[in-house]
Amino acid sequence: MKRKLISNGNPLEDVIGFSRAVQVGPYISVGGTAPVGDDGKTIGIGDVAMQTRRCLEIIKEALEKAGSGLEDVTRTRMMLTRIEDWEKVVKVRAEYFKKIKPVDTVMQVTRFINPEWLIEIEVDAIVQSE
Repeated sequence: MKRKLISNGNPLEDVIGFSRAVQVGPYISVGGTAPVGDDGKTIGIGDVAMQTRRCLEIIKEALEKAGSGLEDVTRTRMMLTRIEDWEKVVKVRAEYFKKIKPVDTVMQVTRFINPEWLIEIEVDAIVQSE
């Protein structure tokens, strides 16, 4: 199966050696997605709901670049710095996935590379064939 690398233009992709997403055949993995704007700055400092929405929009764009979409997502992983924020996070997640219903994991982590980030999200998707 052919391997396709999906970029979102982050300059660190080439420095560190990572992709926003990787597709192999019908399988797509979207790596830890942080709440950053096109300018590289954190979106929604202190607002976990806004950060969650930004992460999901970045993920949606990556999936679309792969010829897929949110409807193909089979798993989400929500990593929070404050587990107490889980209800705010899953409320936003439901806006995107309520009808799709992928499996989900919500977990607390100690911190991210950028202390302004309250959340990172990963997803897996399988492109559905007709």
